[in-house]
Amino acid sequence: MSHQKPKSCCAPGREPVTLPLSLPAPRALSDNRVAKRLVALPGGRFLMGTADDVGHPDDGEGPVRAVELSPFRIAATTVTNTQFATFVKATGHVTDAERFAFSYVFEGFLPAELRASSPRVPGTPWWRAVRDATWKHPEGPGSSIDSRQNHPVVHVSWNDATAFCAWSGTRLPTEAEWEYAARGGLEQKRYSWGDELAPDGSHLCNIWRGAFPTVNTADDGYRATAPVKAFKPNGHGLYNTVGNVWEWTADWFSRDFHVTGPRVDPTGPPEGLARAMRGGSHMCHDSYCNRYRVAARSSNTPDSSAGNIGFRVAA
Repeated sequence: MSHQKPKSCCAPGREPVTLPLSLPAPRALSDNRVAKRLVALPGGRFLMGTADDVGHPDDGEGPVRAVELSPFRIAATTVTNTQFATFVKATGHVTDAERFAFSYVFEGFLPAELRASSPRVPGTPWWRAVRDATWKHPEGPGSSIDSRQNHPVVHVSWNDATAFCAWSGTRLPTEAEWEYAARGGLEQKRYSWGDELAPDGSHLCNIWRGAFPTVNTADDGYRATAPVKAFKPNGHGLYNTVGNVWEWTADWFSRDFHVTGPRVDPTGPPEGLARAMRGGSHMCHDSYCNRYRVAARSSNTPDSSAGNIGFRVAA
């Protein structure tokens, strides 16, 4: 098994760096409000992965394999800004983006002055490292989430997501659980609703529409994140498992571990350099990414954050 440095096309990652850790111990909610709202799924056998000709073999999307899952529960939506704010207020949690004093923002969302002063990411110049971009200030100083309380929280790292889970009595889903839930009961379909991206001309997810990275027509109604219950839920009652924000999972990422790995309640490799992310985001476009499919995969280092990365919880 090999460990790979994560790609930067979908969401850039931080260069290796060491910061002193001083994180408060998460405290569980007395009434487990988050855990109580999870959707119960029966588990069982499903076909994981894809052999789709539009897939990315180098990401380890295949082979198609039968996987068995025990019953589990998963959130219908990604964690919202309101939910994350409640967590921060209760615990005093300081996110990795706040500790590093920067996070990654798409340059098209930045005012000219801030765009000019924020370094480009090599190889993906549409990403800028923006000082003081955080979950509370998604586009850096001067921006806010006041009008986005029901949008997914972004600029949260895997470390931040697991801290939220510890506080709320939940955990991150495994990759296998995430894909089973995202498929909504459909077998080997490209999206959570079928094989057509826009059946009968209907937009069913929030992705980049137009010519990436210069023109986003926002034909689906959104230029950046959408509310967590935008669009119809899938067959399991889950919203936005395609597009909107990348979702952290519990697993370390590997392109090949699953080829010979466990087929019953798999949890990914025992170690790695990056954590697996699923679902694609509002910045995905078929010209360069095309990872807004339920079998698509990406990854990032556990301390990385960006304006298109969020998470949903499981139990």
